Amino acid sequence: MSKKLMLIFSIFMIGSLLFAACAPAADDSDCSQEDVFCVGLVTDVGEIDDKSFNQSAWEGVLLAEKEFGAIVNYVETSDAKDYMANIQLFADDNYDVIVTVGFAIGEATLEAAAMYPEVMFIGVDQGQWGGVVDNVAGLIFAEDKSGFLAGVLAAGLTQSNTIAAVLGTDLVPPVVAFKVGYETGAVWMNSDVTVISTFHPGGLDVAFTDPEWGATTAAQALEQGADVVFGAGGKTGNGALIETAGYPGAYCIGVDSDQWETVPEAHPCLVSSAMKLITPAVFDLLSLARDGNFPGGNYLGEVGLAPFHDFEGVVSQNIVNKLEEARLGLEDGSISTGY
Repeated sequence: MSKKLMLIFSIFMIGSLLFAACAPAADDSDCSQEDVFCVGLVTDVGEIDDKSFNQSAWEGVLLAEKEFGAIVNYVETSDAKDYMANIQLFADDNYDVIVTVGFAIGEATLEAAAMYPEVMFIGVDQGQWGGVVDNVAGLIFAEDKSGFLAGVLAAGLTQSNTIAAVLGTDLVPPVVAFKVGYETGAVWMNSDVTVISTFHPGGLDVAFTDPEWGATTAAQALEQGADVVFGAGGKTGNGALIETAGYPGAYCIGVDSDQWETVPEAHPCLVSSAMKLITPAVFDLLSLARDGNFPGGNYLGEVGLAPFHDFEGVVSQNIVNKLEEARLGLEDGSISTGY
C-alpha cells in the first residue's frame, strides 16, 4: 500500500473510531428499530424498590439490559386506575415487551394485549385460565408449595407451638395460596401447632404498602405467644419481619425473594424466605422473546426456600430432613398442600 493510501486509510479509521465514540447510545426513541430490543415494566400499586415483588421482577428486566443490551424502563403505579395508561406509555413508544407485575393488573394487561397485538406482554402472577392469548405469557408460581415449606420450617422451629402469618389481601389468589400452604405444611410437621393467620383488611390499593399495619399485626401475634412470623405481603409483610426482629428469640420468614438481601433490618430473626424465583423467570421469558420464541399462555416459574444464612446452626438436621421429605413429596404429588 502506498504512503498516500496508508494516510487516507489511517484518517478513515481515526474518523470511524471518533464517530463510534461520539455516536449516541440507543435509547427508547429507537424502539421502533428492528435491532433495538426495548422492555418496559409497570409495577403493581407500590414502588419499584419494595424489596419484594416489584423489585424482583425489575431485577429480571435489568438482567436483560446487562446480558443482551436491552433498553429498559419502568413506571410505578400509585393508583389502580392508572394501570392501562401506564401500559400504554410503553406500547405507544414501540416497546417490544411490557412486563406487568401483579394479579390486580391482569385485566388491564389482557385489554392492552388485544389493543397492541404486536407487543409481547409478561404478566407476573397473571394466570391465563380463560384461554391462551398468544402475545401474553402469564408467569405463575406454585406459592402453596413454597408456603408449605415455610410452614414446615416454622413448625420445626417453634418452641411455643404457636406461629403466625401476616399477609396481604385475600383478594389476591397467590397470597391465599401462601397462607393455605403455610398452614398445611405447619400441621404436617407438627400436628399440635396453632397458626395465627391475618389478612390485611384493606383493598388492593393499600394491602401491600402498609408496613405499620404489618408491624402491629406481628406484635399482636407475638404477644399471643407466636414465636415464628411469616410475612407475605410486600411492604406490609416487611413491616412484620422488622417488628419480629425486635423480639429476642423470635424467628421470621420472608417471601418472594431472598429477603436476607433486601431487608437487612430483619437479620436478627430472618431464618429463610419462601421464594418465588421471579427474577430468573422474567429474564428467561425476555430471552425467549428476544430470540423469537415467546411462549403465549401460562409459564410456570420455580419456587423454594432461601438459604438459612446466619441460622444454619439453628435449623436442626431433623428439620432439614423433613424439608427434603416435604420437597420430594410435593414434587411427586404424594403430599398435598390443600390448595
